[in-house]
This record gives sequence, C-alpha cells and structure tokens, in this order.
Amino acid sequence: MSRELRLRVVSGIVLAVVVLMATWLGGITFRLLAAAIALLVYSEWTTMAGIAARDFRGHAAGWVAMALVCALAVAGSTGYAVAALAGAVVLAVVYGIATRASGWLAGGIAYSGLTAVALSAIRGDTQSGLAAMLFIFAVVWATDILAYFVGRAIGGPKLAPRISPGKTWSGAIGGAIAAVIAGALVHMAFVPLASLLVPALALVLSVFSQIGDLFESFIKRRFGVKDSGRLIPGHGGVMDRVDGLVFACFAAFLIMMVAAVVSGQPIGVAGVLPAGP
Repeated sequence: MSRELRLRVVSGIVLAVVVLMATWLGGITFRLLAAAIALLVYSEWTTMAGIAARDFRGHAAGWVAMALVCALAVAGSTGYAVAALAGAVVLAVVYGIATRASGWLAGGIAYSGLTAVALSAIRGDTQSGLAAMLFIFAVVWATDILAYFVGRAIGGPKLAPRISPGKTWSGAIGGAIAAVIAGALVHMAFVPLASLLVPALALVLSVFSQIGDLFESFIKRRFGVKDSGRLIPGHGGVMDRVDGLVFACFAAFLIMMVAAVVSGQPIGVAGVLPAGP
C-alpha cells in the first residue's frame, strides 16, 4: 500500500468516526457539524470561483448571509433558515444582475446554505432522524465504494467523459445496486417491516449522489483545479468528500418537506423513511 493510499485510508476512517459520533449524538452537536461543513464548502466554492479576488463586497455579503443561515440551522429553526437562504439567494441574483457579476456567488450561497439546512433538518433530534441520516450515509457510501470497484473491474462505456472521464455506466449501476441493498439493511435495522418504498428511495438518493459527484467534477473542471481544497489529507477539500452526500441530502430534504406538507406537520418532523408496507 502506497503512502498516499495509507494517508487516504487513515483520514477517511477518522472522518467517518467523527461524523458517525456526531450523528449518534444528534442535536446541537450534529447541527454544529453541519454548519461547519457548509461554511467550509462555501469557502472552497468562493476560492475556486475567485469571488474574493474579483468582488470583495459580494464576497463579504455572502459570508454574512451564510453566517445567518447557519446560525438559524444550528438553532434548529429550519423554516426561518429556509426563508433566510431563499432571501439571500434572491438578493445575490439581483446583485449579480445589477453589477454584471457572474452567478457563482448566488450558486455558492444556495449550494452551501442548503447543505447546512438539509443536514440539520434531516437529523433533527429524534430516533427517526438518526435512522434517516444513517440510511443516507449507507446509500451514499455504498454508491461511492461499489461504483469505484465495479467500474474498475468491468469498465465499459463512460458515464460522462467530458466531465469525469473515469466514471463508467457499469460503476454507476453497480453503485446503485449496492445502495439499494445497503439502504434496505439499515432500514430493517430500525423498522423490521418491509416496504417497497425503501429500495425506490435508496435508488433515487443513489442517483442524486452520483449527480452530485458529477456536479462537483464539472465545477473543478470549469475552474481548472484538481481538488476543491487541501484540508483533508489524501482527499483534498471538504467538497471533494461531501459532493454526493450533499446532493443526496438535497433530495431527501425535498422529500421530507413534501411529506411534512402532506401530513400537516412542521418541517423536520415527518422524516424521510417509510415506517412500513
């Protein structure tokens, strides 16, 4: 095993332990972790896009907006956090139009802010939130690992050669199958009753996870960088590690909001996992 691979494995294990511990504890601990991830993602996004160098006022305003959204997410005020995020994105779009700036500022606020909101709301303070978060972790991690190994073993047609030349359709399909199995096992650990919605949900989240991976690859290719940052030894930046998780959480959060509206409960109560058949 090469030194770089050992470093990658060790740092990956450390990250997994920290994240799983915070997920188990939930509450303010996990919400602080979610906010930290979002702020680091925003920092990497704006650095790659060169926003700080080109537009100091917009960059500073973006940090203020992110601080507000993250503070509301940490406080557990999901509804207010969503409203603040929506307002910040609209203002960033208007500012971009007025100053003829690019849309990367608004995009960074939306992507990073929704990261904090989605993660915090999904985990919440309940046992169902813990189950939902572990379900998403299982789906995303199974997708990543099996997509890599199946893609290398089978090869075949490329998934998106212009964006990420290494990804194949065989890897994408293998990752999705693994995600369905992993998601079903986690669901059964919390809810013994079977439900056909579980594999469907796992498949949807796996697809979104892979879209998130491709999206980050597109951004890095757009700005000509290999990694989003250098914070994590052997892995690069935070965005490099959470790209698939972020998009899977976006999808889960949208499903959770729809479920909350249908059930008439506040956002963050309905959850994302079916309880039975």
